[in-house]
Amino acid sequence: MDITDFYDTFFEEAEELLADMERYLLELDVDEPDVEQLNAIFRAAHSIKGGAGTFGFDILQRTTHLFENLLDHTRKGELKLRRDIVDTFLETKDMLSDQLDAYRNSDEPDQEAFERICQTLQRIALEEIGQDLEDGAPPAPKPEPEPEPEPTGGPEEAGSGGSGKRIVSLLNVGEKDRQLLVEELGQLGEVVSHEGDEACYEVTLLSTDSNDDIEAVMCFIVDADQVKIRDAGGEPSSQAEPQPAVAKTQAEPAQAAASPAEPVAAASASKPAGGAKPSKSKPAKAKGAGESTSIRVSVDKVDQIINLVGELIITQSMLDQTVSEMENAADSALQNGMSLLQRNARDLQESVMSIRMIPMDFVFSRFPRVVRETAGKLGKDIELVTEGESTELDKSLTERIIDPLTHLVRNSLDHGIEAPDVREAAGKPRTGKLVLSAKHQGGNIIIEVIDDGAGLNRDKLLAKARESGLPVSDTMSDDEVWQLIFAPGFSTAKEVTDVSGRGVGMDVVKRNIQGMGGHVQIMSTPGEGTTIRIVLPLTLAILDGMSIKVGNEMFILPLSAVLESLQPAKEDLYAMAGDDVVLKVRDEYLPVVAVHEALDVPQAKTELTETIAVIVQGEGRRYALLVDDLVGQQQVVVKNLETNYRKVPGVSAATILGDGSVALILDITGLHRLSRAKKEKRRPEQHTTLEALTEKELEI
Repeated sequence: MDITDFYDTFFEEAEELLADMERYLLELDVDEPDVEQLNAIFRAAHSIKGGAGTFGFDILQRTTHLFENLLDHTRKGELKLRRDIVDTFLETKDMLSDQLDAYRNSDEPDQEAFERICQTLQRIALEEIGQDLEDGAPPAPKPEPEPEPEPTGGPEEAGSGGSGKRIVSLLNVGEKDRQLLVEELGQLGEVVSHEGDEACYEVTLLSTDSNDDIEAVMCFIVDADQVKIRDAGGEPSSQAEPQPAVAKTQAEPAQAAASPAEPVAAASASKPAGGAKPSKSKPAKAKGAGESTSIRVSVDKVDQIINLVGELIITQSMLDQTVSEMENAADSALQNGMSLLQRNARDLQESVMSIRMIPMDFVFSRFPRVVRETAGKLGKDIELVTEGESTELDKSLTERIIDPLTHLVRNSLDHGIEAPDVREAAGKPRTGKLVLSAKHQGGNIIIEVIDDGAGLNRDKLLAKARESGLPVSDTMSDDEVWQLIFAPGFSTAKEVTDVSGRGVGMDVVKRNIQGMGGHVQIMSTPGEGTTIRIVLPLTLAILDGMSIKVGNEMFILPLSAVLESLQPAKEDLYAMAGDDVVLKVRDEYLPVVAVHEALDVPQAKTELTETIAVIVQGEGRRYALLVDDLVGQQQVVVKNLETNYRKVPGVSAATILGDGSVALILDITGLHRLSRAKKEKRRPEQHTTLEALTEKELEI
């Protein structure tokens, strides 16, 4: 059996262990460190070292060995923590992540970086505790067997690090796994004998490794409860601290290191998380022995299922429409059957979609490190508060929102929250507060970045905008002024720093969020702080839409963008320069976009007062879309038009309707730009700048 079959499992589990290691390091109180947190960090390093040794990842094993030794001195109280030492531990964690990525990509880790971090760890050990971390280094892969006296202590002594002859019992392990395990045990010492059957296969081993190390290596292949270790004298080894089952196959997850008081959210209820010590009273297993309560599945497989369920929903809609048009549609049995199919298909769709949903803690857990390092560079004291970590969002969106959210957080720390002395002079606490929150609202998720800083300065933003050549006026609303910070190249920073000031990033943030079907809102109060709100759809695979008809064509508008609909009256329509038209809605003048003109749809209504105006919002602005009819609301399966056909201006995606026809899903802002471009082509003599357009309007 090829041991590389287990690489993916090891990489995924090691990533989880490193993520938890970082979380515990950031939570550590350097003055009074929590023993359980130190133990959890130590166990994470220990588990990674065991797996790295199994798979022959030498540099990763050597790094974790040194780190583990230093952590051992820390948890025993021999090394007193300081902030700079914790920073070094975090750098070591980053180095382990880099080494893991290198091995994942079949590369060798950076040798210079490895030597540098090893020297740093050694220096700390020598200066703080006067000991070389290489003492007690792991033995060579196949040491010469030496007769060792059998341990005379009790089970606890043997299990904690006894050496010599051990009997390893494998319970309910298949033949292929047994062969692989015997080979791996041979790397830890000398296999004297091995015999038995699938129910109980016993391996006699001569090894200087501890039982914990032996078990940690084996648990990358089998579950912990399938392994029993005892010394050759018949005394069972201690099982007081069993290592977690990392994986029996690539589909079985092992949980990251965590203490019993803070279990990993996704941890199996039947076993401790990632090497965490179980409670003294063992909880009853929810299922049979050795059976995991969760599985690890490739995202590609989930996407394939979601796609198939989408096709099923489309087929169900087609059947429903066909049945409704049949002459004998009154047949109650047929109607009941279709209603049941529709209900079951919707339940199936929701269940499958929930598989892709993961908690926002996946995103928020990255920011304690960002806030710590950024605040350190800026010389500010920041308290980070997270709310709504259990709120779920589609996995694809959580990965795409991390970069924009990171930029917003760094921007709040740099521009929003004042320096401690400035805050104190203003009567505020020296420590600033940054809140990350997430909550569901209808079919959307609301993510907010809230700071209690100085807030946005309207006059300063307008002055900077004029200096940058942006078209602004003193009559602009606050919302419009706040949106100026998203203009390309716009920055109010007095000087360029490592954190910000180059005028790049905020416009990219806005484009990325709009690319996910969302938008950004800003609320700010001078002297009190700023709230940046991101509104995103829960998923990009399913869309709640409004069906509209233009000519003989059917289109879909995202329901989240629709505010209201009305029939425009002649007295509310105003002609502007050229053939521009605006619609007055409650003292607000909205640009009019005729869908039939923008998309060249024939046989559509051209008389404005005969159409229906759908008031929509995109990129913080409102528009009036003129359509022929409103057909209704429906949930549609989103199909990527660019992948399956080509990019179409004014269109974001497509879907298949119940009659089998394709309907285009409109892009609000793209449609407005397309409409403007076509009008400009029809009047080439007109200037295209906003200033020139305003002059023309004044002449009229």
